Amino acid sequence: MGLDGARSHHERTAATPRSPMPHPRPPAGVPFDLATWAAAPRPEAAPGVFRQGHRQLDPDRAEAAKVPTWPLLLRAGLNAVVGWLAYLYGTQLLMYLLVWFGRQTGIGPLAEPSEVGAMLTLLIANLAVLAVVIKVFGRMGRWVEVWRRYAVPLLSRTVTEEVPATEEEQTEAARQRDPWTVLRQGGAAAAAGRLDGEAVGDVDYVRIQRAWESAQADPAFLPAFVEQVSLRGAAAFAHPSETRELPGRAERHDLLLGQVRLGTAQDVPKNPLTHRAAGFALDPAVLGTSLLAVGPAGTGKTARLARPVAEALCLQALAGTACAVVIGSADADLGPDAWYDVVIAPGDAASRYGLDLYGAAQDPDEAAARLAEALLPDELTARAETARTALQQMVGPFHAAFGRYPGVRELRALLAGEPEALEALVKGLRAAGRLGSFERDLEHRERQRGRADDPGALLADRLALLDRPAFEGAFATDGTGRPPFAMRVLDHPLRVRVKLPERSHPEAARMLSRLLVGQFVQAAGARQDRSLFAGLVVDDASAALDSGIVRGVQRLRGANAGVLLLLRSLVDLPEALRAPLFGAVGCRAAFPGIAPWDGRLFSEAWGTHLVRETAVTLAPDTSGGIVRRAGRLGRKALSGTTAQTESVTTREVERLRWSPSDLAHALPAGHAVVSLTAVSGEQVPPLLVDLRG
Repeated sequence: MGLDGARSHHERTAATPRSPMPHPRPPAGVPFDLATWAAAPRPEAAPGVFRQGHRQLDPDRAEAAKVPTWPLLLRAGLNAVVGWLAYLYGTQLLMYLLVWFGRQTGIGPLAEPSEVGAMLTLLIANLAVLAVVIKVFGRMGRWVEVWRRYAVPLLSRTVTEEVPATEEEQTEAARQRDPWTVLRQGGAAAAAGRLDGEAVGDVDYVRIQRAWESAQADPAFLPAFVEQVSLRGAAAFAHPSETRELPGRAERHDLLLGQVRLGTAQDVPKNPLTHRAAGFALDPAVLGTSLLAVGPAGTGKTARLARPVAEALCLQALAGTACAVVIGSADADLGPDAWYDVVIAPGDAASRYGLDLYGAAQDPDEAAARLAEALLPDELTARAETARTALQQMVGPFHAAFGRYPGVRELRALLAGEPEALEALVKGLRAAGRLGSFERDLEHRERQRGRADDPGALLADRLALLDRPAFEGAFATDGTGRPPFAMRVLDHPLRVRVKLPERSHPEAARMLSRLLVGQFVQAAGARQDRSLFAGLVVDDASAALDSGIVRGVQRLRGANAGVLLLLRSLVDLPEALRAPLFGAVGCRAAFPGIAPWDGRLFSEAWGTHLVRETAVTLAPDTSGGIVRRAGRLGRKALSGTTAQTESVTTREVERLRWSPSDLAHALPAGHAVVSLTAVSGEQVPPLLVDLRG
């Protein structure tokens, strides 16, 4: 099955969504209607549906709604005319039969002719024929659908206009339009009164509601809550940066549910009925299983997926429900610097923050292991174990001697075996009384030095890529450089942007990308407080993935964390890593123009489904006697065509949900095919989504 008209109808379906989706932020100068936004209906829906203002779709009515208006009304009218004629003649015929039967058998109301018997017979005949006519012609003419589609809305509008609301209904409506009802009923009327006179945005509302829920958990916090709100109003419990809104905010968000609306699921047969023409959205419940997006450059992965998700995570951080780490090249459009609390730009002398290469890990062996895996290129991963051991033999003793981790230049000197660096390390261990604990490690490193397979020399060469004048002060550990950011702070609502120097130092950027993603996976899984959703966005993850990270991504589902990984092609990854990566993530997105071999992995991951297939077989007509055969011969002589019989066979067969050819060649521009899995395990089959707003 192809796209079933997606190309010819995607403009119409995108322009006519199932329900209007007003932008959550009014134009500049227009106040935000908090009461209307907070009271907007948010019905339960399948993952991926933007629930604010969403209307549930009845599958039976959805199938019926496929019939255009005029054919539906014409069929209903024709069936009404034929039904009326059938009713007239059927009533007369049935009355005649009843009269004949009553007089012949003496049974029935006309056994003794009378006026009462005639009226009763007429009533029975009318009711019986009317019931049959409505049953038969009403079904063929779809009268019920006509009633639902046209009569019910008209009557509902008329009743609403003519019948005034009762006092109880007016009171309930007023209660629903008061966003601070819960505070008034919970004993915080003073706080609610202060907020009534404030300009409260959706970020403020969600943040204050979250603080209120925390106060409700322990009644002792209630006075502090009231005091804070009474003092600061809508700025109460603000983000540490005191920021309450993102500049240049552009996407549609529903912060009550943590959703960001990315586009519209198309009204095509390939999409399930629950999602057709509905708004498409992502939220922490879906991102918690992680999302892999594959597509060539220029297909909208960054602008239509990564940037909106980064914007959503930053807004949720301001509301106190998430923390965000966004990694990409310096020129990637992942939002302005004003969106973030910490902007790290190794290679940029104007950058205010540096990077902790060890992630502030408490265990030196753990920190050294992650750094070793990040330093090695893909083609040298076979030497990862020896490299990890060599780095641990230097990092552990240095930490024991000086109480900190070595800087890039210090570590490079130790791995290269420079006598002055080793002598200073031994002296520091002796002064700390720890020389005996690490003497064997130092001796082993001394024996390895100078050998052809010395992993220390390899690591020293790789560290040289970070020991450049452009990175001066970016990775300092002795307090002399820029304040270092450590991934250990994921239990705070922090917004972090890392700008990698992909143009000036591409290999260093690859190492830092792998290091940061590995640190995030470790830190997110090791958090004690998992109340905040920890989200990571990686604009180009081709250099950031290895087998350890892929295993760690799968464990994030239970840690209230998730990653968004963008790839230009799966060919950028080692072949042994592609299938495990598909198994580790719960959500997958294919963008237009992907290679057929990439499409094959998506197609296999999405599997098959049953479709109804109709086969038409044509065969020469050989039926009939001499006259019919002579007629067919004459027709063939005159027209040159042979009479044929047509045989139609319908059966259910298994077909790929999306074939590699469809994914590679048939996706419209600005669209993507996305499958989703929620943290709860609920799955959504691949959806064709228009991501153009």
